[in-house]
Amino acid sequence: MSYRANYARCSFQQHLGPSADSLDVAWADFSGDTTDQVTFTVPTDAPVEPYVQMQVYDVGEFSHEIRVNGTELTGFDIAPGEGWQYWMDTIADTQLQQGENTIQFRRDRDTDDAFIVGTAVVHWKEPVE
Repeated sequence: MSYRANYARCSFQQHLGPSADSLDVAWADFSGDTTDQVTFTVPTDAPVEPYVQMQVYDVGEFSHEIRVNGTELTGFDIAPGEGWQYWMDTIADTQLQQGENTIQFRRDRDTDDAFIVGTAVVHWKEPVE
């Protein structure tokens, strides 16, 4: 079987943190502990090898989460790093479904970490007929 790559770009531009003044980023919307759920469409009933790449700014802890369709990804979702970082995490094949899907970032409330979620891109392969 042949496959082709496909993707969905999900824009957040949201500041997660314990308070609105935890980072000086006037261009990002303060969202508290969770970003909005961003919806994207998967046009196939057989997505394989999905993963998400994300732009994140000033992440200080490993313990934050990414949820796809309400289910947490496994392992460490976002790596700490100063300034802008580009990170990738895998998604289980069964977490994506044909039609509408959602992605959301959640800050670990047990930390005082504050960071920005810029843009995330969800990738998958789909069969070509």
